[in-house]
Amino acid sequence: MTSTPLRIVHCVRSPIGGIFRHIRDLATCQAEAGHEVGLICDSSTGSAYDNQHVDELRPALSLGLARFPMQRHLTVQDLSATLTLYRHIRDLKPDILHGHGAKGGAYARLIGSALRFRGQKVDRVYCPHGGSLHYDPHRFEGRVYHTLENLLGRITDGMIFVSDYEAAAYESKVGHPHALTRIVYNGLRPEEFRPVDVDSDAADFLYIGMLRDLKGPDLFIEALYNIRLKTGTAPKAHIVGEGPDEERYRAMVSNLGLDRSVTFHGAMPAREAFKLARTVVVPSRAEAMPYIILETVAAQRPLIATRVGGIPEIFGRYANRLVEPGHIGKLTLAMADALDKPEKMEANAKELSHCLAETFSVDLMSDRITALYKELRGIDPQDDLVPSASNGRQAASRIHTAYARSSNR
Repeated sequence: MTSTPLRIVHCVRSPIGGIFRHIRDLATCQAEAGHEVGLICDSSTGSAYDNQHVDELRPALSLGLARFPMQRHLTVQDLSATLTLYRHIRDLKPDILHGHGAKGGAYARLIGSALRFRGQKVDRVYCPHGGSLHYDPHRFEGRVYHTLENLLGRITDGMIFVSDYEAAAYESKVGHPHALTRIVYNGLRPEEFRPVDVDSDAADFLYIGMLRDLKGPDLFIEALYNIRLKTGTAPKAHIVGEGPDEERYRAMVSNLGLDRSVTFHGAMPAREAFKLARTVVVPSRAEAMPYIILETVAAQRPLIATRVGGIPEIFGRYANRLVEPGHIGKLTLAMADALDKPEKMEANAKELSHCLAETFSVDLMSDRITALYKELRGIDPQDDLVPSASNGRQAASRIHTAYARSSNR
């Protein structure tokens, strides 16, 4: 248990996908370490599956779980939402206000600044998780969001990037951070590093993730169709997940005559989904540091993924295996090759998984983020290490030194 407990409030708009997985793991570790933790998120986002995960986190949150309406895009309703959130957060008296994603980060920094103006010592921490950094800086929408990010950066005390790519994207699109900055990779729990065996009737391919174009389900479906055109037989595939474009993808499957080959599922735990197919395909057009890649590699499942965001940082010296994003021809070739050479895909999966546990650990992720909090508060993190953390932390910390970036506040 920590001898210097902090009051930590996490704020995120959308409690779904990888961003919520990150918050859930981080909040749980912080609560187990003796900190008081709270969470604020949108009340209108999330399926029954997502809401179940949110509710499962509730017992760990001594500062409570609060859900308020939050809009995804900039609207006049943001003004009333900010006031409502301010009143709630003010009464929690946080030491750390940690915003996740563009909207969560904006709320945290604006409200944190108002609290500081009223004399409450709160440090404002922000993690983009991709968010507004995915926008094209040459388009109007991108220029608006990046300008706002630049302005909000001036009232930020700490920044956390989940990959080197994300840090570089921020610097090139927004500017050099004014805050104390760290790069902290997402981490997995120890039990997630066990291999997963597929079912006896496993399909050929699995897409698992949010059903929206940014993640590339349309490319996955088109590649299946291309293979059928070439071989006369469509591979068997499962699509696992939920999202705003699900009906369009169902219609796409039907229009291409793939109904008998492709099965849609709702959201389910990744390790259960891995049993459904021999090869996982992640055809994303943009990413930050996707959990599904980490989970697939840790489970030693064959994987086809694109060269976007922080994915090359996971693959390391094997990054040449990644596929060019948005290139349907190269994705089709990679999937066809996986059908022809299953033994090679299995060998590659085992080879890639060996060094993952040291670098992508949930304990290490939590320790490094909490260490940033303490540095902001003037607490020496070395005087307050949590005894229950995983073995080998010192060695893992030395590995991560190469990825840490900081600048004077």
